[in-house]
Formats: sequence, C-alpha cells, structure tokens
Amino acid sequence: MSVVGIDLGFLNCYIGVARSGGIETIANEYSDRCTPACISLGSKTRAIGNAAKSQIVTNVKNTLHGFKKLHGRAFEDPYIQAERAKLPYELQKMPNGSVGVKVPSFFTDAERRSVMAAAQIAGLNCLKLMNETTAVALAYGIYKQDLPALEEKPRNVVFVDMGHSAYQVSICAFNKGKLKVTSAQFEQLCAALLSRVEPPLRAAMDQAKLQREDIYSIEIVGGATRIPAVKEQISNFFCKEISTTLNADEAVARGCALQCAILSPAFKVREFSITDVVPYSITLRWKSSYEEGTGECEVFSKNHAAPFSKVITFHKKEPFDLEAYYTHPHEVPYPDSRIGRFTIQNVVPQHDGDNSKVKVKVRVNIHGLFSVANASVIEKQNIDGDHSDTPMDTESSSKNQGIQRSQAEQQSQADEETENAGTETKTASGDKQDHPNQPKAKAKVKSIDLPIQASLYRQLGQDLINCYIENEGKMMMQDKLEKERNDAKNAVEEYVYDFRDKLCGVFEKFITEEDSHKLTLMLEDTENWLYEDGEDQPKQVYMDKLQELRKFGQPIQERYMEHEERPKALNELGKKIQLLMKAVEAYKNKDEKYDHLDPAEMEKVEKYVSEAMNWLNSKMNAQNKLSLTQDPVVKVAEMLAKSKELDSFCNPIVYKPKPKVEPPNNGQAKANGEHNGPVNGQSGAETKPDSAKDNPQQTKPHGEMEVD
Repeated sequence: MSVVGIDLGFLNCYIGVARSGGIETIANEYSDRCTPACISLGSKTRAIGNAAKSQIVTNVKNTLHGFKKLHGRAFEDPYIQAERAKLPYELQKMPNGSVGVKVPSFFTDAERRSVMAAAQIAGLNCLKLMNETTAVALAYGIYKQDLPALEEKPRNVVFVDMGHSAYQVSICAFNKGKLKVTSAQFEQLCAALLSRVEPPLRAAMDQAKLQREDIYSIEIVGGATRIPAVKEQISNFFCKEISTTLNADEAVARGCALQCAILSPAFKVREFSITDVVPYSITLRWKSSYEEGTGECEVFSKNHAAPFSKVITFHKKEPFDLEAYYTHPHEVPYPDSRIGRFTIQNVVPQHDGDNSKVKVKVRVNIHGLFSVANASVIEKQNIDGDHSDTPMDTESSSKNQGIQRSQAEQQSQADEETENAGTETKTASGDKQDHPNQPKAKAKVKSIDLPIQASLYRQLGQDLINCYIENEGKMMMQDKLEKERNDAKNAVEEYVYDFRDKLCGVFEKFITEEDSHKLTLMLEDTENWLYEDGEDQPKQVYMDKLQELRKFGQPIQERYMEHEERPKALNELGKKIQLLMKAVEAYKNKDEKYDHLDPAEMEKVEKYVSEAMNWLNSKMNAQNKLSLTQDPVVKVAEMLAKSKELDSFCNPIVYKPKPKVEPPNNGQAKANGEHNGPVNGQSGAETKPDSAKDNPQQTKPHGEMEVD
C-alpha cells in the first residue's frame, strides 16, 4: 500500500511518500523532485510535467498551465473572463456551468469538490484534503520533541507561505502531540508588490488576538520567501529573526504524506491530533411558514473548529429546502457565495396534525466540505395508560422560537471524521409551531430517516464523473499505445542511424562494396520514408520495417561479432584439449597421480580428445580460407558447446580422486613397536605403547600371558 501526499501548486507539484520510517520526496522520470504543473495535449497523446513544459513554445495553444485557479469556478465568473485574455489555451463552458479546457490555500466548497472529483478521476483514494498551511504545520510539529505539555501554555508559531501566485499567513498553537490552527488570511497576488506583504501578517495577528511577544518563531515556506526583501519585511514586522527549519518547496507535500500515514492502517505514526478551522462562516437559509418569511442561522462561524457536526431541529409539516451559503461574500475569494441547496423530503404532519419534529445534521467533514449529512423525523404515538413509554418533549414556541440548534456530542464517526464536543443551545427565528401552549404528553417516539436531495452548485454529477473516469481510462490506454507506436518508430530511426555509421566503421571489412552500396541506399530510403509517408504509421508497420532492415543487416553484424569473439573461444577450447592430452600422456608414462584410473576409461578419453582436436583443426583450416565478408564455417557458440562437452565427459574420469588408504589398527601398531625396538637411544619403555591406558578393557591381571 502506497501512502503519498501531494502538494498541488500553481507552478509546480511535489509528492511525498512514507517509506523506511520517514517521509521522502520522490523524484520523477527526470530525477527531479519538482514536477511542473503542466499538461500538453497532442493529437494522439498527452505529455505531463517536464515533458509538457518543454512544449509550451512548440505547442502553445494546447499546453495547459496555471489551471489551479480554475478549479470550481463558473465560466461566467468575472475572474475567469479576465484570465481568458491572458491564457494561450481555450476555455469552455462545462455542462454544469463551470469552466473547462477544450482539448488560495483555503479553497471554497466548490473548489474543494472540484479537486476531490479530479482525484477520483485520476484513480486516487484521497484520505484527506488539507489546507496547505495545516500540512506545513504538521510537517513542523510532529518532529518537535520540546513542545510544551498539553496542560502548559501552547507555543505559537507563525507560518508565512508565499509561492508563485498565492500569499498566506497562519498562526498555529502547538502542544506536545497536538496542533490547533487559532486563524489565517489568504490573498492572491498577481504581482510581487512588496507593500502587500505586511497586511496579511497584521490581519492574522489581529484575528488570533496575539501580540508579537506571544510568537515563539516564524517559519517561512514557498519559493517566493527566498526573496531577501520579503524576508526582511517579515522579520521587521515581528521583530524576530525568521526560521527556515522546513524545506521551503517540499513542506506541504511532506505534511500531507504524514497526514496520510497517520490515517492509513499500514503505518504506525506517533499520535498527533490536528484541529483545523472553517475558513469562511457558513449560514443556512430556509423558507419559514410564519408570515411567509424566511429563516436563517449561521451554523459555522469563521475559524470554527473542523471537522465538526451539528444537529438542528425544525418543526415542519411538509418537505422544505435548506440553502447553504457563505455568510460574508466579500471575505470569500470567489464571486458566488452559494454552496448548495438541500431538500429534506417525505416530511408530513403528525397524526394529530401537529408539526413534525425534524432533526437535520450538518457537518464540515475531514476534507473541509460542507454537507447536510442526514435528516430524521421524530414520530410520536400517544399511548393511554402506559407509563413505561418514553415521553417526548413538545417545545413551546413563539415568533422567536421554532428552531433549535445544538452542537453534537464528540464521537468517532465511521467515515474517520472527528466531531468536536459542545453543549451550546441557540435559538433563531423560524417556523410557527401549532399548539404553542400544549403541555407535555406521554408518547412513544420513533425516529425515521428522511431522504435528502442535494444540489451542489457547479458540482460534477456522479454520472459525469464516471464518464470522465471512463474517458481517462481510454486516454491512458491511448497514451500507452501511442508510446509503444513511437518507440517502434524510434527503433527504426535508431537502427538506420546506427547501422549507417557502422557501415563506414567497424562493419566495413565484413561486407562487400556492392552489398554496402545497396544497404546504404536502403537505409537512406527508410530515412526518407520516416519523414514522409512513414511519419504516422501503425506500430506493426514500423515493426515490419525494422524486421526487413535486420534481415539484411543481421548477417553483417553476426560476422563482425564472430570475428571479435572467435579468438577467445578458440584459445579456451585449445587450452582444454592440451591439458587433457597432457593428462593422457602422463597416464601412459605411469605417473602415480593417475595410476588409480581405469584403463578402459582413459582410452575413451584419449579417443574423445583426439576427435575434438581433429574437429577444431579442420574447422579452423576451413575458416582461415574464407574472407571476412563470408559467413563463418564454425561459430563461437559451437566452440563453446564443444568445450562444455569436453568438460562433462573427460573431467569426471581424468580428475577422479584417488581412493583413501585406511590407517593401520592398534594391534599392528603394537607389533611393529615390539619388533622394531628402541630408536635413537630411546628406552623400550618410552617406545612401547601404554595399552592399559589406551584400552582399559584389555588390562590383564599380573602374571598372565599377553597374546598377539
């Protein structure tokens, strides 16, 4: 299982992967860890990354770059219309009204959904869509061993990220094993105006309600932070030296890979909780039955903790719509503040005609996406005389009472989302409720799930996404086939150039002048064909053309290779024959080294070696009579095979080891010692073996006769 983190930048992309107990930024096919965010569309294939960037000049109208800012935007968006004039490629309107192509760190809901759809089309299982500054903070904090404990005052760190087209500032509070984002300000810059460096810094500090002395350190990331003037302005604002602990280019990808490893069951990572924020406040609006008005409620305020879920209670008699939108459109770097419309279906009055109590759960999930997660109706049934049933509370209401909003208790979701704890209850203007003064009644309650129809603005439908996935699969197959076709074409071109050079070089002695002239003409005709009729041919045509060329060129190449390798093979075979002949001669001369060998076997060896020598001499005599332009009589492979045959037949016989001679037994040794007597002045007692010591069982009583 691969666990990766992707930094989708405006200009470049980085990919971090969890492996070998750490995070590594991987290199692309060009051995470069930085991959340009660029795609070039050809007539039959696509180029991506470095290969696409090289075609910006040659294929300018079909080379896409800077498309990060197009995610989730409508075609009629004034920003898109202004950018159209600057882009060399053509933009088109998609079926859902968003922008497409023919051929800030805090994204809004539509932008996030666009990226999620792109990941799905690319076949990626996105575990979490992270804010860039959150990924940077994770990459910073998880390796810090000196963070304050949970009960101590947190360490505040400012992260300044200035890339190719975006500038963002975030302030994060760190404790051991915990990270909380407290606010962030995002601005898109079209030009490097240094006067705009300070305002986001000041706004971030104001929203965080911090003073300069509360800041522990300032970390800078992003390519543009290498500009000395930018560093100077940031340092002067905080009255501190800036820190470059993190890799300015790879910090986001590394942080994303860390988060992916934390979420993956395949990796064991130290515990580190992350509390992110909702960057823009979100409000729900609905049609109220009271005086035909509308009700609204801000469900998530700016910088609210995320992920988070809330449950809202409505009193309705019929299906109703909830419209979600960003509360303050001027704060959103996006012209349309609408998020989506959610229709709660199958709502009917209670049996007694009262409004039904509908509980709606809204949430911002782990990806930062807003949704109405589920809805249910609380159905009550009056039961007489049964006091064991659970009573249902009927809330009293007036013009200003009719909707209740409460935060859900913290719990672990099945979709790996963490809901923060809270017990806040807030009342907003809403619907008129029947029987406002009706007292509580004994009732049996039943919760029934209600279907929800979601209509998200500029959200790609699943049918369209499936169509795109299918098209992506077709394009990948087309890319593969086109690569194979180009490889086959390049193989023909390479063979033409390589063989033509060798005809005037190493192959010159191995082909007649007449054949060389014919083959040269054939190579020239093939080269001309490649740039004319053969410019765009199927793969099989190129393979057939290469086979035709090899039919004429292969014999020449083989003659050259045989000539180069023959001396070595001849020398090896000749040495083996000489060694075996010497062994046979030594055997005939009664050399004790071979006196244990079988005469019949040695006779076979002599005959086999003699035949091999005669075969080699006859072949080499015939070969020496041929010119270099003729095919060889004997090939190197035949010599190697003959050498192997000699080894397998003769070696087991000639190099058969002598049988081992068994040492004499103890009785013979004793007899030899008694008859030989003392040697070199030694006494008999010294030379006589101690039989009693060596063999206790043979010890005889004193006075008995010893018998050999």
